[in-house]
Amino acid sequence: MPSPRSGARSRTSKRIGSGSPEPLILGIDLGATKVVSGLVDARGRLVRHSGRIVHANDGPGGVIRSLVQSARACLDEESRAPVAIGVAVAAQVDPRAGTVVHAPNLGWRDVPLARRLSEELGAPVELINDARAATLAEWRFGAGRGVDDLFCLILGTGIGGSAVIGGQLPEGGAHAFGEVGHLTIEVGGRRCHCPNWGCFEAYAGGWAIAERARESVLADPTSGAELVRRAGTHETISAQTVFAAYRTGDPLAVRLVHETERYFADGVISVVNAFNPSVLLLGGGLIAGLPELVPVAESAIRARCQPPAASARVVRAGLGENAPLVGAAERARQAHVGAYSRARRSANP
Repeated sequence: MPSPRSGARSRTSKRIGSGSPEPLILGIDLGATKVVSGLVDARGRLVRHSGRIVHANDGPGGVIRSLVQSARACLDEESRAPVAIGVAVAAQVDPRAGTVVHAPNLGWRDVPLARRLSEELGAPVELINDARAATLAEWRFGAGRGVDDLFCLILGTGIGGSAVIGGQLPEGGAHAFGEVGHLTIEVGGRRCHCPNWGCFEAYAGGWAIAERARESVLADPTSGAELVRRAGTHETISAQTVFAAYRTGDPLAVRLVHETERYFADGVISVVNAFNPSVLLLGGGLIAGLPELVPVAESAIRARCQPPAASARVVRAGLGENAPLVGAAERARQAHVGAYSRARRSANP
C-alpha cells in the first residue's frame, strides 16, 4: 500500500518511555466544505497541523483526494507511517463497517471511506461522527474534563451534538446518538438537508443562515446591498458574511442574527430539557463567529427550561475548531495503540 512521503524526522515528534518513539496518530476533520489534519499526542496536544484545505464537495472521489492531500501535508516530514488514523466526519457513520452512512451536507450515502483512505495512506482508519469526536476531545482534554454528565453542541455548517452520560459516551443503536440538529423546532417549517422539515439545523445551521440571507436579499435587493457587496455576489453570501455585516450595524444582518438567536434558543432549550446535562458545551465555527450565542443560551436555559434542567452551566468549548480532529485521533488511539504496543513488546522481548 502507498506510504507517506519519506523525509527527515520532524522536530516536533515526541518520544515516550525509554527512548521508544510515541506512536503517530493522525486526526482528520472532514466537514461539508473543508478538511483539516493534525498529528495529536497522547495528551490531546496538536503537534503538527496541515492547515485548512477547502474542498469542492464534488463527490467521494474528489473529497478523498483532498483528504489524502491534507494528511500528507502533516506526514511529509515523517519517515514513519501513522499507527492509526481517525477521521471525524459531518455525517452518520458505521464505525464497524468503516462507512459513511449518510452525510446530508456532503450528499453521500454508504461510502466505504475507511477502506479507501486506508488504501491510500497505509494505516488503519477509524471513523467517528464529528460532533461525537468533538465531545470526546472536550471531555478528555478540554472544557468538559472531569464532568460526568455533559452535552456538547457543535454549530458549524450544520448542527451536531453528543453527550457524556454517567461518565460514558453513548453510541445509540446505529451510532447516531445525539443528532439534535434534526430536532423539529418549527412544525411544517423549512426543508432540511435531511428528510425532515423544520429542523433546528434548518434555521440555525450555517448553511441555513446563508440560505435565509439569500432569500431576504432576493426579496428586498435594496436592504441586501451590503451583504452582496461584502460577499461579491448574491450566491456567495455565507453565515460569516452576515456576522461581519452585523458587526457594522447593517439592518438586514441585525435582523437575521436576532432571528437566529431566537431559533438557537428554542433548540438549546429542547436539548437541555431532554438530556439534563450538568454542563452544556458550545463549540464550532458559528460560536467562533458569533460568541454572543453563549449568553443567549444561558439566558434561555435559566428562563425557560424545566427546574431540573435550568441549572446547567453553559461553557464555551475549549479546543476550538481542532476539537473534532483531536477527538478522532483519540478514538483511533483507543482502538489501535494497545495492539501496536503489544506487538512491539512481542517483537522486542
